Amino acid sequence: MIFSRCAVALSIGAISASAFVTQPSVKPRNVGFVRPLSAADVAPLHMTATLEGIEVNVDGTSVRVMRPPVNSLTWSKIAEQLKANFGYTASEVDSYNVLDTDKAALLKLYKHLQLCRGFENACNQQYMQGKIRGFMHLDNGQESVPGLVDYAIKKGDKKYSYYREHCHALASGVDAGAIMAELMMKDGGTCRGAGGSMHIFDKETNFQGGWALVAEQLPYACGAAKSILQDRALGLTMGANGELTDVAPPEDDDRIAIVFVGEGGAQNGRTAELLNSAAKDNLPLLLIVIDNGRAINTFTPDIAQNGNVFEQGKHYGVPGLLVNGNNPVDVAKGGKAVIDYVRKKGPAILQVHTYRFMGHSPADPEHERGRKEEKTWARAEQDPIKFFEEMQIGSGMFTEEELQNARKEVLAEVKKAVKFAEESPMPPETLAKELEFPDVPDTDYNLKQAPAYTAAVNERTISPAQMEVVNSHIAALTAKAKAGEISIGDAINLAIHEEMLRDPRTTIHAEDLQAGSSYDIPKLTQQTYGQIRAADEIIDEGHFIGKALGEAMNGYRPIVELMNTNFGIYGMAEISSAGNTYATTGGKFDMPMTILGAGGTAPNQSLGAEHSQPLHAYVMGIPGLKICTAASPEAAYGITKSMIRDNGPCMLFAPVKMMKEAKGPVNLGQCASLNKSALLHEASAQSVSSRTAVTVLTYLHGVKESLNSIDAVTEEGFDMDVIELRALKPLDMATIKKSLERTNKLIILDESTKSGGVGATISAQVSEELFDLLDAPVKRLCMDDAPVPYASSMEKAVVKRGADLIQAVFDICTGQI
Repeated sequence: MIFSRCAVALSIGAISASAFVTQPSVKPRNVGFVRPLSAADVAPLHMTATLEGIEVNVDGTSVRVMRPPVNSLTWSKIAEQLKANFGYTASEVDSYNVLDTDKAALLKLYKHLQLCRGFENACNQQYMQGKIRGFMHLDNGQESVPGLVDYAIKKGDKKYSYYREHCHALASGVDAGAIMAELMMKDGGTCRGAGGSMHIFDKETNFQGGWALVAEQLPYACGAAKSILQDRALGLTMGANGELTDVAPPEDDDRIAIVFVGEGGAQNGRTAELLNSAAKDNLPLLLIVIDNGRAINTFTPDIAQNGNVFEQGKHYGVPGLLVNGNNPVDVAKGGKAVIDYVRKKGPAILQVHTYRFMGHSPADPEHERGRKEEKTWARAEQDPIKFFEEMQIGSGMFTEEELQNARKEVLAEVKKAVKFAEESPMPPETLAKELEFPDVPDTDYNLKQAPAYTAAVNERTISPAQMEVVNSHIAALTAKAKAGEISIGDAINLAIHEEMLRDPRTTIHAEDLQAGSSYDIPKLTQQTYGQIRAADEIIDEGHFIGKALGEAMNGYRPIVELMNTNFGIYGMAEISSAGNTYATTGGKFDMPMTILGAGGTAPNQSLGAEHSQPLHAYVMGIPGLKICTAASPEAAYGITKSMIRDNGPCMLFAPVKMMKEAKGPVNLGQCASLNKSALLHEASAQSVSSRTAVTVLTYLHGVKESLNSIDAVTEEGFDMDVIELRALKPLDMATIKKSLERTNKLIILDESTKSGGVGATISAQVSEELFDLLDAPVKRLCMDDAPVPYASSMEKAVVKRGADLIQAVFDICTGQI
């Protein structure tokens, strides 16, 4: 290969450190498909690239490559980075050179490089034959990264990857046949065919995804790393049954969490949040940045100002290392040095400069500028397997025949994997519904047993002084509950403390947690259980919902308090994945996560549009979630306890304007059903027989509005079955049916919008399943589709209230509807 042309201003936005870029000896010339930029090019409609690239000669053909290789990034320069950035001494760095002369380790590394290449080639063949469906993303050219994982990562380490994860799973020890079967949607796959190419999970090897939304895996890995610290602090380890046991991790426990991300995905704000969290808690977390220069197919410097992700941890005290992915041995040596640092000291970043030989996916057309030319050149000149072979044969470490035999051995393994996948059966159709919830909807949570080790863990982690304070706090709340004077916020707080004391696996995340947040929901949790179980979080719900997801995958039962449920919009990606995880993993990973908070839209609450959004309606369409509401302390208390004990993701919405106002008793010590609504007022028998009774379905602030309207309604000669929809999903159709059999008329006082709202869903379901019970059309009293105004004069036109309900009862009972 001869370099003959280079870019103008290569250092501007270069994807790897300019100090390691091979510099050309000839001045740039305007040839090929890219030209240098001028000031005139920077115009609104000009789509010219920020970098020109370089022209290289491959076998007599001129090829334009948009990003230069880092061939000058030799081991000596990697060693300098390790000394300067990680504090290694020269002798410590030299110890990693043991790989250079370890023939068995080198052969193992080579076999794994070939296993990854052969497996991905086989995947491509199966895809072209239609045996693998959907999207698939191949790793050809980037084999140095899984080579490192195979060399230096342990089975107990927790691994989080993204959608291009086949080889990361292989390197983690996941069975090749099970991976291939998953891609072919077979029951013998890692997730029984429920996940597919982008969702490989394996509990035994701690391979925890396979996540399809770019960069979503970053906070999950933070949570997984935090779970390692929780294990150590609480003295727990994961048992063979997948449950935490009362056995302390060994004193030399050096487990870490590893998370993979592309350099394009690393531009996501979640990277900064990861670095902050990792540094603040000194998490045993390694961020591996796979830098192939392409964000999907787009040249990354066209959209990213700073591609040197390995340097981005400096402001957080997180060191980074850049290595050349074309040299698998250097990646293994340098990567192991970084991994050893994480095991002993704390978080770090490893950036691997590499080239991806395949497009983003076989389904993508690759129209982006320069992609095909770059692939042609990279396959010839930046192939890590070819580089390994040339170096090792040239040095006399291996003969060509030895490496050929190794390759044959590996390809036989790939062939065996394909055969296993082809012979595996398809999963049964019934499996889809079976994987909806880990716990069936009618579970009695009062029957669930607390861990046998609860008392022992509490004794060693909660001091007598702390226990005295929290017991006094619980006693005060209990007295209020018995007197019928406890608020919704305090009822939830009481339930949380009871459950955290009952089960030390229970954790909590919230903003303003130390101060008790806005409604005292997490009050005294950090003061009692410490930061290890009660974490005050940065102001980004997506981040700490994601961390909770990572904890939940590793044996813990996190609670997330949203100060206002509208803020959960920041975490929609994470909420969606929480709902999907149990099913996507084929039932391998439970997701015992509880998300709760105050929200909804009360009449005249004067909070404006952004604080009045119906998140409860937004999340209704997310599969796998159990969604409840509670407009009384009794409901809030019982539902909270049940949700914390449930093995799936649950969301509880409480009415923001009633958190301190509504007071009453609670059924102390008792869990409530998560699939039942509550009949709060029953229409009289006389109104039923006279056909002047109506079924009213409502929730949140609508409960107060409905109950306050009863007298006005009865004075007019009508009556209502007022049903609180404590379970929005799954919906309690049995209770609705029983009421409609009496009244034959339905009004829904709905705290969500006309389009896509909760009432729309319920109305449709009633019309489909209970149409013969209706004497009139369903009347929906829902929020208008317009944003909720601040001014009360305008808000009346958008938010429905008791006055609207009274009129609707009159209209439907007098035949005007």
